[in-house]
Amino acid sequence: MANIKISTSLGDITVRLYDDTPIHRDNFLKLASEGYYNGTLFHRVIRDFMIQGGDPDSKGAPAGKQLGVGGPDYTLQAEIKPHLFHKRGALCAARLGDEVNPNRESSGSQFYIVWGSVYNPSQLKQMEKQMKQNQVAVTFNDLVSYHKEEIMNMRRNRDRAGLQAMQEQLLKEAEDICKANPAGFTEEQAQAYTTVGGTPHLDGQYTVFGEVTDGLAVVEKIQGVKTLRGDRPCDDVKVIAMTVEA
Repeated sequence: MANIKISTSLGDITVRLYDDTPIHRDNFLKLASEGYYNGTLFHRVIRDFMIQGGDPDSKGAPAGKQLGVGGPDYTLQAEIKPHLFHKRGALCAARLGDEVNPNRESSGSQFYIVWGSVYNPSQLKQMEKQMKQNQVAVTFNDLVSYHKEEIMNMRRNRDRAGLQAMQEQLLKEAEDICKANPAGFTEEQAQAYTTVGGTPHLDGQYTVFGEVTDGLAVVEKIQGVKTLRGDRPCDDVKVIAMTVEA
């Protein structure tokens, strides 16, 4: 289990990398030890949400330069694990959206640290309800894709009764699949989100590969800075150096 000290212009943050995400752990260790991040900025900061860095194009970037697309010439295979979630202080991999990145591969270098909000139990219950509805919808769409040829034949033959029956059948299948493995929060997640805080709506979407063990106050300071359009801080917040610790 490795620790890395991120020395920034606003203070030091120490993160612990998870052994459960070895691809991301080893990549972050490699880049940090090579000095890849030294001089980069926290180029995207959203209050009560997260702070994002790791874009090599941010080194010495002039004011107004568009940032957020830089990185090495590779992506990382997703390592999304149910027990690793977006509590406050979680270290996570940034990535492109599902529409162009359906496998949810991570950026080769960009990362974010979660701040988020503290939620009450009723808010989490409402989120769970929405998660379950989304789960059924996604599963239904997957089943539709699997039966695409059959559905297209029915449409060509204008078989409305067949299409209606197929829709009902697939919806029932989707609901049964989701009942067997329902979306929702574990006790650990619920405890964290109602006490420490975080960004629960990102769970299952991005790879979480570490957490802050020291310097959460520095993360709070960074997430609270004034920003310009595009969420870049008015005054640059720089990564001075990253140091690999035992």
